[in-house]
Amino acid sequence: MPDIAFAKPALPRSGTLVLPLHEADTPNVPWTGLAAEADAAAGGALSRALEAAGFKGRKGQSTTLWAPGGGLAKVVAIGLGKPADLTPLVAEAAGGAMIPAINQDREATVAADALAPAMAASLAMGALLRAWRFDRYRTKEKEEDKPKLERIAFATADTTAAKQAFAPLRAVADGVFLTRELVSEPPNVLHPVEFADRCKALEKLGVEVEILGPKEMKRLGFGALLGVSQGSAVEPRMVVMQWKGAPKGRKGKPFAFIGKGVTFDTGGISIKPAGGMEDMKWDMAGAGTVVGLMAALAGRKAKADVVGIVGLVENMPSGTAQRPGDVVKSYSGQTIEVINTDAEGRLVLADVLWYCQERFAPRCMIDLATLTGAIIVALGHEHAGLFANDDDLAQRILAAAKQTGEGAWRMPLGEAYDKALRSEIADMKNVGGRPGGAVTAAQFIQRFVNTKDGPMPWAHLDIAGTAWTSKDHPTIPKGATAYGVRLLDRLVADWDET
Repeated sequence: MPDIAFAKPALPRSGTLVLPLHEADTPNVPWTGLAAEADAAAGGALSRALEAAGFKGRKGQSTTLWAPGGGLAKVVAIGLGKPADLTPLVAEAAGGAMIPAINQDREATVAADALAPAMAASLAMGALLRAWRFDRYRTKEKEEDKPKLERIAFATADTTAAKQAFAPLRAVADGVFLTRELVSEPPNVLHPVEFADRCKALEKLGVEVEILGPKEMKRLGFGALLGVSQGSAVEPRMVVMQWKGAPKGRKGKPFAFIGKGVTFDTGGISIKPAGGMEDMKWDMAGAGTVVGLMAALAGRKAKADVVGIVGLVENMPSGTAQRPGDVVKSYSGQTIEVINTDAEGRLVLADVLWYCQERFAPRCMIDLATLTGAIIVALGHEHAGLFANDDDLAQRILAAAKQTGEGAWRMPLGEAYDKALRSEIADMKNVGGRPGGAVTAAQFIQRFVNTKDGPMPWAHLDIAGTAWTSKDHPTIPKGATAYGVRLLDRLVADWDET
């Protein structure tokens, strides 16, 4: 990962210079600041070369100029689009777009002096997010294929303001990186016990961490969660994390975030097809997001009280595994007929959600889970499916999704879907058939958020289509996306810290 620095504008005598340019800054319009200095030092070669290359400064546009003069080895022009359309997300995308062009350089200077300090910070955030790389298990990579970038200096007139704007962004980025790392780890390394142990590292940030093992969960009556794990040789865990950042005069009910943490999902006895099963290492992405979120909130010292809980299991077939047709008793007391052992995430969430509302009585609960393939059929990989029993909570989540660029689309809930879960021998069954599979899964979870005083404000994010990407995006390299960390951090900030 490159170091990010903010410095006073000074034209580098050599090396790489990045020019973020608006559409209005096309070659026929006089440049200002560091960009103008660079063009003058090159005898006008930069503006002439960009004009010849057809660079217009549009969003997503980039051009690289080699040995343009003035001592520079390379100039990379990045389009920002029209000045009136510049937002933090646009700046982040531009920051991310520069990384492939400068990854083989030791250092780069970014002429961000024409931007407001907060926009310069967003530019740096985008570059940082894109530069992340998971290479822990690479042993034979060629030296020329490794990124060489060590430092990016963002030139800005007000370095103090830029640094202040960047500090909370950096904390959120660290949370994103933690989630990406957890989701990227192979399942033989990151099993439930190891995952729980890694959560302990959050204590260094001031997060209170409590780990419950199978004995504690059996004593509580976690029949649904323990049923999922009973086929694995690795013990399950539940981790409870608390960040207590609200000012004393503003203490109230905490936010609660719950994550599905199936560190590997074979489907159990209802075993999945072999093709693509290796992707099931990221069936713990919901839990990974919750852990990264807690790190982000603690890292930026969020002025809010937040609870994060993850249920960690491995779903394996064996002589002790749960069978289709088994009936389990959940922590809530409700019984569940297990029709399909591959519909296991909802069983984990059932016990953890009930435990969360009973112990913490939060203001709301939001769960994240790579729950159904059906949500990918419905929404592709562009949006997570949002289900909620509270309109205000849903609108807050959608607003945060729009601000952070982490798409969410509200899906329906209703009694007609709920009827599909009726069992002949238990309170419910764990699947409702293929039609509306993502909806009936959410209906199942909703049965575990009703308290004696009425429904708990609750939302479910089905992130099966957004937790992992098979292609590079401006601020997200191929692989784990850490979807939800930024969205939920923004939700907390806008709801409780403004």
